[in-house]
Amino acid sequence: MNSENKYWYFSSQLSKNFCENVIDFANKQKEEKALTGSQTDKINKGENLTEEDLKNLKNKRDSNIVWLNDQWLYDEIFPYVEIANKNAGWNFDIDWAESIQFTKYKLNQYYGWHQDIWRHPYGINSHPNLKGKIRKLSVSISLSNPKDYEGGEFEFDYREQDPDQPQIIQECKELKPQGTILVFPSYLWHRVKPVTKGTRYSLVMWTLGKPFK
Repeated sequence: MNSENKYWYFSSQLSKNFCENVIDFANKQKEEKALTGSQTDKINKGENLTEEDLKNLKNKRDSNIVWLNDQWLYDEIFPYVEIANKNAGWNFDIDWAESIQFTKYKLNQYYGWHQDIWRHPYGINSHPNLKGKIRKLSVSISLSNPKDYEGGEFEFDYREQDPDQPQIIQECKELKPQGTILVFPSYLWHRVKPVTKGTRYSLVMWTLGKPFK
């Protein structure tokens, strides 16, 4: 799926005080190791992760996360998604958002190339507000002062769905300033490169709707 605007952003839209409050709040919550979709599926089925699963995870992703479902966060973020959806010309049908992910990228941590969209809509065992829906727009918010870390660059690969096309990699430098909100279609390939100094904090949210027609 092609669109004129690959992403839409709001530079430094959230205040320094808001970002620091989120970091402080999330750091007091229970932290867990970030997984990818395949490992999450196994756990949801009641299966244990094997050594091979953990090895594959390490090759794909290394970060720590906290899940947040606090309404004040949705109230702050969701209006920007709606504005971006309209202004970018996507006009996707979205009506729900998943739990918000607070992510810590410490020294040498990263997230390799991936898409946020899943192959199939959420199934019958999912939350009623997720069932039959897919991820359509992703949100990434920079919480850290860029002076507090090095590395951790957020990059897109614009080859999209064509695996035979050479990679078209571009760093999204617009996301770097603290408090910036980045919105993009969930089918875009993207990654976070390893942090080489300090800690990079971010918020990630996915908005959903019925499958594209």
